[in-house]
Amino acid sequence: MKYSVKSIGLLLAAGWAISPIHAQQAIDPAITDVANSGDTSWILTASALVLLMTLPGLALFYGGLVRSKNFLSVLIQCMAVVGICSVLWVVVGYTLAFGGVTNGVLGNGLNWMFNNLGNVRQDTAIPESAFAMFQMTFAVITPALMIGAWVERARFGWVVAFCALWSLVVYAPVAHWVWGDGWLSNLGVLDFAGGIVVHTTAGVSALVVAIMLGKRMGWPRTLMLPHSPALTVAGAAMLWVGWFGFNGGSALAATDDASSAIINTHIAASMAALVWILIEKFKVGKPTAVGVATGAIAGLATITPAAGYVGPGASIIIGAAAAIVCFFAVGLVKNGFKIDDSLDVFAVHGVGGMLGSLLLALFIGSGFGGTGYAEDMAFGSQFVAQLIGVGAVAIWSAVATAILGFGISFILPMRVSEDDERDGLDISNHGERAWDLD
Repeated sequence: MKYSVKSIGLLLAAGWAISPIHAQQAIDPAITDVANSGDTSWILTASALVLLMTLPGLALFYGGLVRSKNFLSVLIQCMAVVGICSVLWVVVGYTLAFGGVTNGVLGNGLNWMFNNLGNVRQDTAIPESAFAMFQMTFAVITPALMIGAWVERARFGWVVAFCALWSLVVYAPVAHWVWGDGWLSNLGVLDFAGGIVVHTTAGVSALVVAIMLGKRMGWPRTLMLPHSPALTVAGAAMLWVGWFGFNGGSALAATDDASSAIINTHIAASMAALVWILIEKFKVGKPTAVGVATGAIAGLATITPAAGYVGPGASIIIGAAAAIVCFFAVGLVKNGFKIDDSLDVFAVHGVGGMLGSLLLALFIGSGFGGTGYAEDMAFGSQFVAQLIGVGAVAIWSAVATAILGFGISFILPMRVSEDDERDGLDISNHGERAWDLD
């Protein structure tokens, strides 16, 4: 069979017209609301990693640090806080934090119950449902961090009620101010993954609650050793791995920004762990398992606000600074101020988050390997913006926490009785024992 040049040309043109490549090109101009599957897959994975940080990472990290008679109470508090804060995030928390901007203070209420979520979250290539779920994991781990300040003496009912209201009154507004195009964002405040939104809020609030509750019975005269450093190290290891999703996922895309954030996260944690046990060697004579775990967490908390903005070299410096500053902050809070912040939430998470937020202003500079300042920013203006952000959030967290804590205590007492505290919260609050010692 013979074909003319003209007929062959027509056949080729027809094939080109119906080919997948041409078909995609033809409809591309009309596609403005389709998510990227690779970015979406990464955010779904990152969400699971961040939830792993709370359950079981944080639960084991904190649980190993308390006495055996209070181990279950820590696990139960972590799970209950995750449950109540997840439900509230769907009902109203997300729309307060990330709903459309109204006045720079709170989001509008159009997304309550996850209603009216877009196919793609604005300024991303992922579904808004994936974005909302990823942010939910941040909203649940932040109040859970505070549990370490009140372990072994806080009443379970008060803990759940306080964390529930705190997530709406403190966390959701601050998330909007910084990440939801709120007033701090408009001032130029930067926080890549939560040094201000997560660690400053939780750390400052934890310190306030520790002061309100008072010291544990016998503290500091009675030595209250961790019942299982092994569980603490295991929990810290899970937190370390999960933090890759925490910081890397905050890039909201499977790009170089995510991989850079993960590299910086790992390097800062590694350096902080090493420096912490080096300090221990000189101060107490031996490096400890609890020390290496705590040092790693300090490095992770401190790099969090800067993870996507700085280079690996700066991450090494930030990790070393985290270990030095947080180590001495632990001693200052407990030995200097005599505050029983039982598991050093403020000294590690609060101080670390604030330190990293301020160091960001220096190390974001391109001369240090960072991403560089915004067009209208320089070191001085960026540092002032970071300082305003840290200060405003710290003040809001402290005041709101005091009001909430005392207000709830009129209905649900904050602290267990002396007999219950002496027996341990596992038995007195929950009627169970973590370990069969018979």
